[in-house]
Amino acid sequence: MLIRLGYDLRFDLPAPTVMTTLLHVHPSRCGDLREPDFLHVEPRVDVEFFHDLFGNLATRLRLPAGTARLHSRTLIEDPGTVDARDPLAPQLDLAALPPAVLRYLMPSRYCEVDLLSAIALELFGGTKPGWERVDAICTWVHTRVAFSYAKARATRGALDVFTERVGVCRDFQHLAITFCRCLNIPARYAAGYLGDIRVPVAPDPMDFSAWFEVYLGGRWWACDARHNTRRAGRVLMATGLDATDAAITTTFGASTLTHFEVISEEVPGDASRAVPTHRAATA
Repeated sequence: MLIRLGYDLRFDLPAPTVMTTLLHVHPSRCGDLREPDFLHVEPRVDVEFFHDLFGNLATRLRLPAGTARLHSRTLIEDPGTVDARDPLAPQLDLAALPPAVLRYLMPSRYCEVDLLSAIALELFGGTKPGWERVDAICTWVHTRVAFSYAKARATRGALDVFTERVGVCRDFQHLAITFCRCLNIPARYAAGYLGDIRVPVAPDPMDFSAWFEVYLGGRWWACDARHNTRRAGRVLMATGLDATDAAITTTFGASTLTHFEVISEEVPGDASRAVPTHRAATA
C-alpha cells in the first residue's frame, strides 16, 4: 500500500536559536520512498544533515528570531502487513548478545532499570523468557496505565508511570522498555508515523507515535504497549535508548510551538517510483 506522510510545525522564537530535528524517514526505510523526503524550512536558513549515534538521520537548523515553519509531504510504499512476530524467537543469553545491543539493557534518562528491577522480577519473573514475557509486559502496561494527553509531562520517567498509572504513548513505552531491560531483554525506544490505517479512526488529532523494539532471536521486533495490538503502516523515523534520543525536535533556547499537524494515511492507486532523497528545501 501507499501511505501519505507529512507534518506542519510552526514555532515562535523570541531570539535566534539552534534546533535539531529527527523529521526524516529512518534510513532503513529510505528505499521505500516513492517521493523525495524534503524538509521545507521557512524562513531561509542553513541546514546541516548528520547521522546521530543511533544511525538516525538528523538536521541542525540555525533559526532567527520570529516565526519558523517546518513542513513536508512525501509518499512511502509499505507492505501493508501487521507487525511481524515469532513466538519461537528465543531470548538470547547475555553472553551471546552482540556487543552493540548491550547498551539497550542499561538504565537511561526515562528508563530507571535500577529502580524497577525488583518490581519487574516480582511481576514477570514467573513468565517464560522470550515472547511470552514480552507479551505479559505489554499487556500489563496496556491494562494498568491510562492514556491522557491532559496529563502529559515531559519529565515523567518509567518509575513515575508505574506509580501514577497515567501517561501518553511515550510513557507506556518507557515503562515497558524498562521492565524488559530489568529482565535482560534488550529494548529500545522508537518514534515515527502510525496512522489510523485499517483500524477505527481515533478521536484525537493525528500525532507522531512512539513504540518500542525488543531484541529476540537475533533481530529487532516492533512492540507497542500503548495499543497492545499488531498494527499496519508503522513508518520508523528514529530509535534510541529513550525519548531523549528520538525527540522529533530539540530547541536549544526558548520556543513556543504554535501549530502542529501530522498526516499518515493510506492512499489509493499507484505511482511511478522516484529516486528517494533526503533534502532540505528553503523558502
